[in-house]
Order: sequence, then C-alpha cells, then structure tokens
Amino acid sequence: MWTRDKGPTPGFVEQARQLTEARAVFGWLRDGSQTVQQQALRDFDQARRNFFAGSHHRPTWRKAGRREGFRIVGPQAGRVEQVSRKWARVLVPKVGWVRFRVSRALPESRSYRITRDRVGRWHIAFAAVPDPIPAPGNGAVVGVDRGVTVSAALSTGELLNCPRLSESERRRLVHLQRRLARAQRGSNRRKRVKAAIAKLHARAADRRKDWVEKTSTDFARRFDVIRVEDLRVPQMTRRPKPKPDPAKAGSYLPNRRRAKAGLNRGILNNGWGLLVQRLEHKAAGRVEKITAAYTSQTCSRCGHCAPGNRENQAFRCQSCGHSDHADLNAAINIAAGRAVSARRDKPVRMSVKREPQLTTST
Repeated sequence: MWTRDKGPTPGFVEQARQLTEARAVFGWLRDGSQTVQQQALRDFDQARRNFFAGSHHRPTWRKAGRREGFRIVGPQAGRVEQVSRKWARVLVPKVGWVRFRVSRALPESRSYRITRDRVGRWHIAFAAVPDPIPAPGNGAVVGVDRGVTVSAALSTGELLNCPRLSESERRRLVHLQRRLARAQRGSNRRKRVKAAIAKLHARAADRRKDWVEKTSTDFARRFDVIRVEDLRVPQMTRRPKPKPDPAKAGSYLPNRRRAKAGLNRGILNNGWGLLVQRLEHKAAGRVEKITAAYTSQTCSRCGHCAPGNRENQAFRCQSCGHSDHADLNAAINIAAGRAVSARRDKPVRMSVKREPQLTTST
C-alpha cells in the first residue's frame, strides 16, 4: 500500500511479472498454482482500487486459520463433473480431481471459491446469483418484529425462535474457555482447546444459518409484502465507549460494558441482519423497511403511545386496556406501516397527545 515516504505501488501487471521471476527462483512458490496466485493479486488490486475510491475499507492482512481459501476463475472453473445424485468432482489446479457433496443443483458459473473454516471443514461455492422466489399473489402483508427473547414475531401471531446451543453444549463451552485461559500460548493443548471451541461456535452458526434460510424461504413463499424494522445492526452491537472519571485522572467510570456485551450476543445470536439480508435476496422488491421508533410502545388497537404501555414481554395499553404479547403488538404496527415521529404524532385514528380515555364510564 502506498504511503508518502515510499514510491509508487506496483500494479497488477508489475506484480504478475515479479511473481513469474519469484517462481523461477523459489521452488516452494513454484509448487503452487500460478492461476491461484495471480487471482490473489487481482483480488488485492481490486481491493486497493476500492479503498482509494472510498467505497470500501482498507485491505487487511491475512490471518492464518481465518478465511482461508482461494478462487478459480476462467476456463478452469468449468471442469466440474456430476458423479452421482449427491456427489460431484472438480479439477483443482495442482491438486487433481476432488470430490465434494452437492447440497443443491450445480449452477452455470464462471468461477468458484474453495474455503476452509476454523473447524477444518472445506467448502466449495460457485459464483451464481439464484432467481428470486416468485410472489404468491395473495396480497398478504406481514410484519416481522425481531427481538432477543423471541427471534421473530409475526403479525399473524407466530413466534419463532432461532436454535442455539443446548444447555450441555453451553456448559462445555464455558469449561473449554476456562481451559483455554490456563493453557500456555503456543502449546499443542491450546491448539486442541481452540479447535474444540471453534467446533461449538461453528455448530451454533450452522444452526442459525439453517434457520434463517428456511424462515426466509417460508416468508417469501407465503407473503406478497414483508415489512421489517429499519435497524442498523452494526451500530447497535458496538461496544460502549469508556467514560473517563473527571475526579481522578487515568480512571474510568462504570459504563455497563458487560451488560451491553450480553445484549450484543443476544442480537447476533438471533441473526437479525442475516434474516433481512436473505429476505431481500429471495423476495426482491417485496421487503419494506419501517421506522422502528415507538413501534413497541404504541397500541395496535387504539394507537395510544406511552412508555408505560410495555412491561417487559407483556403489553397493556393504558388508554383502551388492550393486552397482548409485546412483540406481537409491535409486529402488527410494523405490518400496518406505522411510523411514529419524535413528537409521537401518528396519522392514524387519533393523536397520542390526547388525554387517555376510560374504556367504561364510572
């Protein structure tokens, strides 16, 4: 990368020439596929261009064991054969024919990527954009409220929960984390413990992704319009900033860091962002984002908005006495497309500034 104290950074053509010279000198570099190495240079050149264009962040250094993989582009990516109904094989440069299990029909693509996760599993992904799921045409509209206790609450009355690790698996995870804290850095025991922890995290991620795929497909097939809250999940899951103590230099005040960390884990474990992302892919043009302000404090029946309406997971309107599950009440508001302004004025039925009315005369 270019800095002011250095000369101009060589581009892809110059780097490819340097790669050819280096392969003639070093045997270990020559043993690898030149196609894979040149493609890595192309990817880096594109990442560098995106950084200077201001559309992406600065390219980061690769880390061993994280996002390991390589990409095959061009005519070599077409050397794929179907062996049986569940198995196929691909000709990987410098490796040979490699069998892989087919999870879906093989698409027509001009590139594929082979990756290895932290658990040591190998995956192959073909670059192909599937067609979106067609709308059912029934005119159905659904509101989806995402939460921590309930992963997704639908305006139809359904409460969906994302599967997580079992109680025994969580206990084992805590046990392994304590062993990792006692293990010596660089030891073989530490590597084994880290692999065991990565296996549990990968199991939870697989369950979460599987639930998101099935749930998003079900929504896209059942409803014409899907309305969700417009939430900025990356900003919501940031760690709190430290609070310096004005009375004592170098000291900090409590900032509820542990409580915020627990909330962040709850949000990420429920797959808030991934669910909406997959919905936008499968139901393209049919996902509407509604402002999330006061949707959980507004009564879905009379429109009264007050902080006291919601009591944890229970909702009871202070005006009309309507009671319901808090997430279901919010999902109904989202389905109706109701967005409350900062002054809590709503263009529906009545103004929330009006004095609450009794439901029965006294």
